[in-house]
Amino acid sequence: MSRPLQLLIAFVLVLSVSPVLAADDAEKVLRAGAATSNITPPLGERIRGSFSPFPATNVHDELHARCLVLDNGTSRVGFVICDNLGIGREVLDQAREYINAETDFPAENILMAATHTHSATSSGSEKYSGFLARRIADGFRRAIANMQPARIGWGGVDEPSEVFNRRWHVTNPDLLKNPFGGADQVRMNPPRGNAALVRPAGPIDPEISFISVQTADGRPLALLANYSLHYVGGVNRGEISADYFGIFSKRIGELLEVDEEAVPPFVGMLSNGTSGDINNINFREPSKRMEKYEKMRQVAELVARRVHEACGQVEYHNWVPLGSASRDLTLRVRKPDEAMLEYFAEVMKKPEDAPKHHRYERSYARRVQALHEGPDEIDIPLQAVRIGDLGIAAIPFEVFCEIGLEIKEKSPFGDAFTIELANDSRGYLPTPRQHELGGYETWMGTNRVQLDASERITETILELMHELAPRSASAETSSAN
Repeated sequence: MSRPLQLLIAFVLVLSVSPVLAADDAEKVLRAGAATSNITPPLGERIRGSFSPFPATNVHDELHARCLVLDNGTSRVGFVICDNLGIGREVLDQAREYINAETDFPAENILMAATHTHSATSSGSEKYSGFLARRIADGFRRAIANMQPARIGWGGVDEPSEVFNRRWHVTNPDLLKNPFGGADQVRMNPPRGNAALVRPAGPIDPEISFISVQTADGRPLALLANYSLHYVGGVNRGEISADYFGIFSKRIGELLEVDEEAVPPFVGMLSNGTSGDINNINFREPSKRMEKYEKMRQVAELVARRVHEACGQVEYHNWVPLGSASRDLTLRVRKPDEAMLEYFAEVMKKPEDAPKHHRYERSYARRVQALHEGPDEIDIPLQAVRIGDLGIAAIPFEVFCEIGLEIKEKSPFGDAFTIELANDSRGYLPTPRQHELGGYETWMGTNRVQLDASERITETILELMHELAPRSASAETSSAN
């Protein structure tokens, strides 16, 4: 065959094949939608952020369910971040039932979580639970309705100044008493600036992780951030507030200079990371007097500015692989032995104004009795979500920081973070090492599941992530750009 004829045939083949390749490539379009839904409870509902709940008497700022939907044409995932202390599985499952019945979205692919604001009311109350489930579902349906071609990127930036481990080794034995008639090795929230302080009992995670979603032409559509900070607080008694999570959600939009008239509007979101043993208090220094809501505004401003700065380094993708994998894990419930039951029986016989070994011993007598009379096992939902080379873990506990750090280290993805209090709310999740030290978060009744639960949960989360991750997630994401 002559050389000119070979070139002619090759040219014809290119003309016939390239439109097909272009059509296939053009079909890979990422779509995204976001929306909010007001979930503010009625006044009179009881605020749960303390040992003694009290009725809500005012609304400082409204509570919301903030929703994000992603669809790459073959897979769909969604997020709902709710301003609440912790939402039980039964409420979230009711919201999923609405979504399954009213949309074609696979509700099992939605990660639903609470922010852990301590200024919200009980999600399980008779008056509020049905309304909450309905509003979550409505918000998610609105996010679906707002879907449009989009692009996505993710990143992280450290901000260690606002996170402190709240569990401390101390030298004063009076600070180590527990409600069970004994003493621990560490104290949660010791007195600030106290001479008895020795060292924190665990690490911090300073990273603010975030996902940035834009419209196809580059307009900010949504941003979901994650920070391992328990909450900030500093509110007036009886006032409902989304805490710094809500302030951040508004402030990040302002910093990104979003068009307030844009339809649909930009949605900012801040989820809680692994903060079961982390708060905003620098225990080395004496406390400083601040006005109500002042500290949460400061923290929200700093976190929002750090994320805004980091957004400038984000690489955006017009299409990414998406996926979600879920599994229920059965855990044993902790049970009191006879000696503990006898001890608390004696505690409850004493007059309420009698001298106490610990101020909360009667509260824990009731909690321990409830565990004694309750089920021997519970099923907890675990979930992993994939967005390109980013893996997101969802755990239904207040998760200790070192668990989140281990998941980041061992994840098969290039980047990873954990959202706590996700898909259920089951109390604290310490590690076995922290259980040995004791302290509030490890007490039976604060923690309710077997002592090695964190190890089993971490193992399962990593298995789910490996189910979602290809051998080279980075290469797959890069090829989609």
